[in-house]
Amino acid sequence: MARDPAFVLRYLAEVEELAEDVLAARQQIVDLDVKRNRNREALRALQKDPEPEGKAMVCFGSMFIELPKARTKEMLQKDQEHLDEEINNLRKELRVKVNRLFEAQGKAELKGFNLNPMTAEEMKLINRILEG
Repeated sequence: MARDPAFVLRYLAEVEELAEDVLAARQQIVDLDVKRNRNREALRALQKDPEPEGKAMVCFGSMFIELPKARTKEMLQKDQEHLDEEINNLRKELRVKVNRLFEAQGKAELKGFNLNPMTAEEMKLINRILEG
């Protein structure tokens, strides 16, 4: 049974587009993770600094600005929180994109990738139950 070449071409184009979306999302997660690690290193350097007061040089784009260390630390922490949130959102979207790609390819949905971690409250309850 011969398939219509236009149908096959549309199918391959759709699968290719979905695969590109998955790869782009993965790369974006990697890029944000690199930025998050750099922020973490900067925060650690500020914490280890023996002189907590004073100013620190901060790079914004192509220029350096001298800011108070407390303000710099606060900005880095807010940026860390924002990056964590953005990475988590991208990971959730990636799961959906991968499932769409597998569906388009006719493969079964991935099992076990829609798990969510337990909250601290749930862990306390389980520990309480296990302790007796």
